[in-house]
Amino acid sequence: MPETNERALNMLNTALQMEEKGFEFYRKAADECKEETAREVFSTLMKDEVLHVKRIKAIYAGMEGGGAWSNEWKEFRVEHGDLALMFRAIAEKHGSNVRADSSDLEAVEVGIGFESQAVKFYSEQLPAAADPVEKAFVEAMIAEERSHHAALTDMKLYLTDPAAWFAGVEGSGTDGG
Repeated sequence: MPETNERALNMLNTALQMEEKGFEFYRKAADECKEETAREVFSTLMKDEVLHVKRIKAIYAGMEGGGAWSNEWKEFRVEHGDLALMFRAIAEKHGSNVRADSSDLEAVEVGIGFESQAVKFYSEQLPAAADPVEKAFVEAMIAEERSHHAALTDMKLYLTDPAAWFAGVEGSGTDGG
């Protein structure tokens, strides 16, 4: 097996384990979370992790026998669009009367840690991505993991200080303010 292919398969194997761990975490967090806004976000992140796992498995299956990178992974797309806008809509729907308990906040913190690790992992893989399809895959994963991180960071502020979160949202409107 060519060295590049072996490196890519090792990377995909590590990514698969990481994404499966993320799925299990978000599934449990969505089931156990008491605050509805957080539960909705965790459910969305859980679905994204399922897509990530499907992408990785599709790529791995194609490369396992010595095949090349394929664009098949692009068939697995997130349905929610911009995660920040989705979170904003969820938060506005629920308003500023939120009651997050310590276990909900702890889950948010763990999620932020997971997403930071994922961004770091994929960012470290990017320099070795010689194949344009591999590079596109890694860049897409970095962008999605960053959006997960940003949504969780937003959610942390929303759950701990809803007034500050709403003030920030109102101050970052499209009117240039």
